[in-house]
Amino acid sequence: MADWADGRLGIYSLAKANMRKIFPDHWSFMLGEVCLWSFVILIITGVYLTLFFHPSMNEVVYHGSYVPLQGQRMSEAYKSTLDISFDVRGGLLIRQMHHWAALIFLAGMLVHMMRVFFTGAFRKPREVNWLFGFLLFVLGMFTGFTGYGLPDDLLSGTGIRFMEGAVLSIPIVGTYLSFFIFGGEFPGTDFVARFYSVHVLLLPGIMLALIAAHMVLLVHHKHTQFAGPGKSNKNVVGMPLMPVYMAKAGGYFFLVFGVIAAIAAIATINPIWAMGPYRPDQVSTGAQPDWYMGFTEGLIRVMPGWEINLWGHTLVLGVLIPLALFPLILAAIAVYPFIESWVTGDKREHHILDRPRNTPTRTAFGVAWLTLYAVLMIGGGNDLWATHFHLSINAITWFVRIAFFVAPVLAFIITKRICLGLQRRDRDKVLHGRETGIIKRLPHGEFVEVHEPLSQEQLHTLTAHEQYKPAEIGPTVDGNGVERKVKRSEKLRAKLSRAYYGDESQVQKLTVDEYKSISDGHSHH
Repeated sequence: MADWADGRLGIYSLAKANMRKIFPDHWSFMLGEVCLWSFVILIITGVYLTLFFHPSMNEVVYHGSYVPLQGQRMSEAYKSTLDISFDVRGGLLIRQMHHWAALIFLAGMLVHMMRVFFTGAFRKPREVNWLFGFLLFVLGMFTGFTGYGLPDDLLSGTGIRFMEGAVLSIPIVGTYLSFFIFGGEFPGTDFVARFYSVHVLLLPGIMLALIAAHMVLLVHHKHTQFAGPGKSNKNVVGMPLMPVYMAKAGGYFFLVFGVIAAIAAIATINPIWAMGPYRPDQVSTGAQPDWYMGFTEGLIRVMPGWEINLWGHTLVLGVLIPLALFPLILAAIAVYPFIESWVTGDKREHHILDRPRNTPTRTAFGVAWLTLYAVLMIGGGNDLWATHFHLSINAITWFVRIAFFVAPVLAFIITKRICLGLQRRDRDKVLHGRETGIIKRLPHGEFVEVHEPLSQEQLHTLTAHEQYKPAEIGPTVDGNGVERKVKRSEKLRAKLSRAYYGDESQVQKLTVDEYKSISDGHSHH
């Protein structure tokens, strides 16, 4: 059978070429697997839920197992969700696993992207793979949002109403988009069925294609790795895919599955029976979106309610401006690899990762972005912060408005100083070795601490990073004394390059001659 299949599909030659692919053995590479296995769990649990869910907004009267809602009018979507929770064997556990897997998938995506960002794994030739990962994160957000609205309970309905208000604020086309999404005036009678199609077919299909493309490029480009002895841009040091890494990955899948199942069994999320069915004239108290959409709500909650009238039309700036900022905040990370490539002018391939401390400006940008994200999350839950910590909701709102501009700048400055301090510490360790804590008294009475020289492996790790020189504009006058016109883009690139790689943005590492002169001078006590 194997020979028959190989003769027609070429499986043996394909497997022989790829089953021995080498994977580095570092814990941070498991972050991507958390995302992959969470997505697999989403597919498995999602298929099970589709067998019992009815994506219809037809009104029915509930006569199910949950006594407090018996006799209540509700949509078929909400009734079927109650039936899954109380009458389908294992239905509530599967619902909880599906929701928790979605949260963990997006959390894993964010952490994985930040690992790639801080270590510079997005550099050539992986810019396209970075964009694939970014698109997966954004599509995951919208897939989660469409799934969040399917039960048609009061909490999800409030979130859908929030989205409808944001769509209506778009000039000229807002009302048309709203009618297209809801099939008429909100809430209409079709949005659950439409969201169901998008949630089950369209977005997961695109995400599957992106994951497949992401994995193909991963195999094609080979894995990145941290600097160390024997590691270079031309090799990968680690374990083969078969059998070592496959055994680890298989075990890790069951570990992720078990953890998600345990969380789902212990911690209830989105108890739709406590919310009741959605009614447009009601709003659930403490309504919050899932964490990955919290910053979008924060943008709108803290924005002043500005409005202007132009040519007989009202522009709701209090919603329109946050709606415009939402893609900009996300796109800032998406386009960063291309900005850094332009600033450095580096067109080489990179397979060795950076330590975040050795790229202070990039690391500071990443921390500033995460700080902004966290500040807006606080704004998105300002009512809960106020009630839980007995604070003024107005004070929280004004704190977020000010922190929106101040906190990322402070985070950038502090992070950059910390990175430079860590670079100086590494330089000192290379010069003098590791502090042992042992105090020794010399014959002439001086007390010194004994330093242990670093091993060659440690020295290599601390000194393997590259240091770029800032780009220069060059002479503005040629050999004949004719002034050369300097483009604005060239001036901007030179300024950014100095900000990235000037003397104030990196600590010069030791040269071989400096290290030898110190070592020959018996500096290690």
